[in-house]
Amino acid sequence: MDDKYRGEYRISTARLSNWDYGSHGLYYITICTKDRTHYFGEITSSPETQNIASLHQTLIGEVAYNNWLDIPNHFSFIELDEFVIMPDHIHGILFINKPDKEFWDINKFGVQSQNLASVIRGYKASVKTYATINRIEFNWQPRYYDRVIQNEKEYSNIRNYIFNNPEQWLLNGNNEDNFYNLQ
Repeated sequence: MDDKYRGEYRISTARLSNWDYGSHGLYYITICTKDRTHYFGEITSSPETQNIASLHQTLIGEVAYNNWLDIPNHFSFIELDEFVIMPDHIHGILFINKPDKEFWDINKFGVQSQNLASVIRGYKASVKTYATINRIEFNWQPRYYDRVIQNEKEYSNIRNYIFNNPEQWLLNGNNEDNFYNLQ
């Protein structure tokens, strides 16, 4: 792939070129806020939370949480798995439940429907729309990270990473070194 578009450098896609992102399977997702701004709140550990690290949510953090839970109401083929809202990002596992899907549509540029990209676009738009209507400062990073979960070990590692993310944040700060290294 060419490194420039209209004379500007661009980031190459991390998507698998031969994968159907509307196909039956588990997908690990990370969505970040613009400039990694802590719009969603701060990680704290206190007697009120029984000293368990957790997000002390802002209003937009609560909206992000509730809208994540609402995804299956808009996309009937989506089942939610482990997820966590962090100060400046979200990690989650989405299960696209389409066991009877007959046609394989490889990843392509253009209009996306009934696939992972359409789900993430809808989710991000719902949170941003709420913020705009209610005059809350908030912006997403333009892209998101995804990974097709390929085996049970990887699935277990990702679930543990998501579950332990608040505690690790308190212990190590926002350490991005292991952000995507979950195989």
